[in-house]
Amino acid sequence: MRLPLFALLLLAALPALAQPQPQPPPPAAVPEALRGSWYRGECERPEQLLHLTMRSAARVPASGTARLFRFAGFRPVADWVFAAGTGPDTPRLLLRGTRDALDTAEPDPKLRDDRLPGDTPPLAWHRCPQPPLGLVLQHAEGIAFLAALEQVEAACTAAVPGCLEALRRQGDVNDDGALSPAELARLLRGAGWALAVQGGADAAALLAAAPAQAEQARAVARLLLDSLDYDGDGRIAAAEMAQDRLRFGQAPGAQAGTPLPLEALRPLLAR
Repeated sequence: MRLPLFALLLLAALPALAQPQPQPPPPAAVPEALRGSWYRGECERPEQLLHLTMRSAARVPASGTARLFRFAGFRPVADWVFAAGTGPDTPRLLLRGTRDALDTAEPDPKLRDDRLPGDTPPLAWHRCPQPPLGLVLQHAEGIAFLAALEQVEAACTAAVPGCLEALRRQGDVNDDGALSPAELARLLRGAGWALAVQGGADAAALLAAAPAQAEQARAVARLLLDSLDYDGDGRIAAAEMAQDRLRFGQAPGAQAGTPLPLEALRPLLAR
């Protein structure tokens, strides 16, 4: 199951992400006018959806495979904004436009940066007055997760408390200061969507995978709640996520006593 692995990796990585370190000047982002959802084709039944956050682009076609860009840097190239992604093939996306019209280009991986955009054919995108209901129901949580993930990543360049608080804040739908199982499951459903888009799933596969992802998200949310809800109120607060992590390296132990064999604990942890 990929969602449980994601949840465990996220909790394990937060303290490491939050170690203070010198930071370079923050990179530029997708221009504000270009952020949001774009479409190709008629608004009632668009051929493709493209959503741009500050540092991500998710493209979901009605047919064919989806693609997720996670941008690591930006620079101008002629009248385009050149956005470089992360990953083994360093995906690239070119953007230009206004609030109401957008062109994108995905250059061939073999085309050198100093020759961009070359003869890469641009794709034209437009806004729609209202997003199609079907796309909202299928993709809204995933798109929200991309934006939330960027907020958490930004906070996790600093200290652990701010990192954990950002995670709580992004998931806390009713703003009661803690995460319920439903709020945890929402984040995990969004993560499942992002993983599927990153893996190149097509629209049919995304739709077919949704029920299984929802069930996995509910199960993992319950597992996290059972593991971290120390006060038993049915929610996870930032302080509970921070338990032991804020005092990392400050547990002195005790002078007296005799070491017990840790192997005796193994049966307790065996599945």
